[in-house]
Amino acid sequence: MRTTLLAATAVLAFSGSAMAATDVDLVIENARIVDGSGNPWYRGSVAIDDGVIVQIGRNLDVNAQQTIDAKSRVLAPGFIDVHTHIESGITDNPRADNFILDGVTTVVTGNCGSSTVDLPSWRQSIVGPAINIATLVGHNSVRTAVMGRENRAPTQAEMLQMERLAEQAMIDGAVGLSTGLLYVPGTFASTDEVISLAKVSSRFGGIYSTHIRDQGPRLNESIEEAVTIGREADIPVQISHLKIKGPIRWGRINETIGLIEEFRADGIEVTVDAYPYERASTSLAVMLPSWATAGSADDLLARLDDSETYRRILEEMEVMRTDSGYPDFSFATVASYPPNPAVNGLTISEINVDLERPATIASEMELILQMMADSARLGRTNGAQMVYHFMSKDDVDTIFRYPNTAVASDGGVREFGEGIPHPRSYGTNARVLAEFVRERNVLSLPDAIRRMTSLPAQAFQMQDRGLIRTGFVADLVLFDPDQVQDLATYSDPHNFSRGFDYVLVNGVAVVEKGQVTNSRPGQFVDGPGAR
Repeated sequence: MRTTLLAATAVLAFSGSAMAATDVDLVIENARIVDGSGNPWYRGSVAIDDGVIVQIGRNLDVNAQQTIDAKSRVLAPGFIDVHTHIESGITDNPRADNFILDGVTTVVTGNCGSSTVDLPSWRQSIVGPAINIATLVGHNSVRTAVMGRENRAPTQAEMLQMERLAEQAMIDGAVGLSTGLLYVPGTFASTDEVISLAKVSSRFGGIYSTHIRDQGPRLNESIEEAVTIGREADIPVQISHLKIKGPIRWGRINETIGLIEEFRADGIEVTVDAYPYERASTSLAVMLPSWATAGSADDLLARLDDSETYRRILEEMEVMRTDSGYPDFSFATVASYPPNPAVNGLTISEINVDLERPATIASEMELILQMMADSARLGRTNGAQMVYHFMSKDDVDTIFRYPNTAVASDGGVREFGEGIPHPRSYGTNARVLAEFVRERNVLSLPDAIRRMTSLPAQAFQMQDRGLIRTGFVADLVLFDPDQVQDLATYSDPHNFSRGFDYVLVNGVAVVEKGQVTNSRPGQFVDGPGAR
């Protein structure tokens, strides 16, 4: 009789647990789960409640308000883009269609030394973002706020003021310090100046993310400077958009990767990010020596109006060109030039010919200075936004095969149809999945997903994102790996990626059946200083 009662009790207990299934908001069932760790996919279901993953398994005991049948498509963590520039674009377009339709659920902005300095005011200006947003505090922006774009060292009082601005930004939620040591005014800063600010970030548990001083002849020297800053400040180092510029140096990127590995073997925490394109995008101003664009637009015009200074600028531009190995300036394409949008999409060489100027290197360089002057008359010091063929395909492949490379776009929130921007703002992640995984087998699918999810989450200390794990935030992407495709090209960049069927941000679908939903569940992701 006792055995019978125990058996009956067990049956009742089992029945009771089955009847008391957990109520959840959403279940995604019958998925091939690529969990972000780099491990092979496995089949299962994921239950989500209140924006959090609450169960993972084959047969979940839940009652769901909504069920999505994955139909054996891949379910991955939402992609974390650690290198973006969305400061202005997100305020006008908080839905960020070009990012969410490329599977991105979280971005890190404030890169290359350029950021908002007043984080609370900037956050208030962003009404209902669809994506999660983290930001770095930019050295160039802090330096400009204190001492403008001047080519000199800061005074002791100015250095203290910069440190206080960086400290406040970390307290307000910045995830670290960024530098753009190629750009004015960061290019004028000493290593010691950057170390002082990196120590502020380190004190609050942040990261040091850097657009290094040079990606051409002094690439390895610039890597060494970044590591020195990391070592002296006791802070993790992220090398932004790793590349080696110029045909004369193509094929030597393995030397740089080997150097990075030596530093890691010595205990320096160094990771890198990269985008899957051979072309870069930055300002026309980088074609000039940095001293020429210091200060204001009026300062630039004054230098261009002085015949001796003008001649010196041309001489240094020619040295820069020949040092990179380019026969002319056909490698430089205009993306956006406000003084004359008709030239958008044309190379410097093409514009030179269209204007019936002499087909010479000297004439092309003078055209660049003319464009810089016309832009400066509008109060702009960057000249134009450009797309440059800086890298080789083989070098990009080598960088992506390096295990510590995270995928990043270096893109911004785009106004659809405006200008001829780099396609990376639309198609970075789809391009990796379509070309680097499916078509050319540069990466395996699990490893590609790792580089978009857990690797960037680890580097930027997002402790509850980047993996499909119980208790983690439900940022998820559902897609068919045979169908996902980037459609944005250099000549026709305004095309959204195809194949991301569902994109969930904090458990809410911002893309459903391939269409934007207009839900805006994004949150601000604070750094350790605020947490």
